Amino acid sequence: MEPLFEIELETPIQGSRHSGRSLYGQLKQAIQDGRLAAGTQLPPSRQSASLFGLSRNTVADVYERLANEGLAVARRGSGTFVADLPSEPTSTPSPASTYRLNAFWLQDDTTAAMGFWRDDSPTVPHGAAPIDFRPALIDPRLFPFDVYRRVSAKQLRGLEKKPASYKSPQGNQGNFYLREAITNHIALTRAVVCRPDDVVVTAGAQQAFDLLARVLVTSGETVVVVEDPGYPPMRVAFAAAGARIVPVGVDEEGLMVDTLPADVGVICVCPSHQFPLGVTMSKRRRAALVEFARRHGAVIVEDDYDGEFRYGSNPLQSLRAEDRADVVFYVGTFSKCMLPSLRLGFVVVPDWARRTLVAAKNCLDWHCSTPLQTGVSAFMSEGHLAHHVRKMRQLYKARRQLLLDLLKRHFHDLLEPIPSQYGIHVAAYARRGVDLDAAVQALVDTPVKIHTLGRYYLRPASRAGLVFGYGAVEASDIERGLAALHAVLTNEAGSGP
Repeated sequence: MEPLFEIELETPIQGSRHSGRSLYGQLKQAIQDGRLAAGTQLPPSRQSASLFGLSRNTVADVYERLANEGLAVARRGSGTFVADLPSEPTSTPSPASTYRLNAFWLQDDTTAAMGFWRDDSPTVPHGAAPIDFRPALIDPRLFPFDVYRRVSAKQLRGLEKKPASYKSPQGNQGNFYLREAITNHIALTRAVVCRPDDVVVTAGAQQAFDLLARVLVTSGETVVVVEDPGYPPMRVAFAAAGARIVPVGVDEEGLMVDTLPADVGVICVCPSHQFPLGVTMSKRRRAALVEFARRHGAVIVEDDYDGEFRYGSNPLQSLRAEDRADVVFYVGTFSKCMLPSLRLGFVVVPDWARRTLVAAKNCLDWHCSTPLQTGVSAFMSEGHLAHHVRKMRQLYKARRQLLLDLLKRHFHDLLEPIPSQYGIHVAAYARRGVDLDAAVQALVDTPVKIHTLGRYYLRPASRAGLVFGYGAVEASDIERGLAALHAVLTNEAGSGP
């Protein structure tokens, strides 16, 4: 296919001896200032008359000169392309150049919270496969792409046959068939009773948090409680909206409801599999939380990011049960049960807030990708998601059991696993005297990637610990990774006073 070439050029004077030199100078400048990016194909010389008003030989000479100077590359049979030039070092902006930016986004704690997945050594040593224990990660290779491609292609063919629609996207809270599939899925897996009209489709859980913050927070007034430790990007969304963030501790029964401030407006919780401790909120504590919210006129944001993966225990319904629907916003995502790259999630909304939340969603981006929504809805409605979840439950259960067995066998004097029955990670507290920060630092230049609990706290950490994600690490790598961790922990202990 012929490349597009729409760089503005000065038309050469007809018959001028300097026309070739002028074209060369203009192309060189366009390459150097980035208007012609690396890899861009220059027009074939046979188009020289129509594009440049010059002879084919003149343009060929210009291209050859650019190639001799390293600005272009000629590929036999393909054409001439802009070369990949070495990047210039970027200068540090002066404080004056950032005066128009919102000060909130310039704070170190904000950028750290949103970038907390980044590590000191993001690259794996050459020739070594990563052993990634970071939580909330999955291995995309385990997803049935062949099935998803088939059902998505069928949906795309259906879109091809639809006549032009003149309906405004305003008010679009998500594809109806996807919302219907979501209601059926969460009714079975999480005991969430709702209608398709109660669901708002979002671009992942993070957009859901952002939308909820926009509609629930009055800047400078609303008090928002977050679990501590908890998920840092969630609290950033509410803080950015101007909320007063109050961290509240978590114990073996979940969020410590008896320590909630009386003036709280929004309570953010992860009750089924608390992130990152992994504890499940007790029935007693759940009832107390809902009763507290009603008594104080507060609402609850329930994050259920990996609640489909349950091991051994009887199913525990979500907070957003039918008799609590008026105070609970239930946030779900397809990042763990399908793929993070889908960037697709949803909020189950109380009746009184649906219109407002849909308006905020429409203000942000109108609606999520229609082909993506129809593909996921077909994947769910045809039973493929349920099949995939059952398969992954068994795989994660085996990995989880191996991890717990190894921790019990080799780390009983070093780590104390926190009981957990859900999700794709396990956390463990450090025994007294164990320096986890030094151990993790010793692993920085190795294939092993693991997080300490400290990075999830808003206040100073009350207890040291580690988080072991097993969504993206195979059984053999779990053994190798724990062996490496054990080596550095015992070495640190041996080198102590």
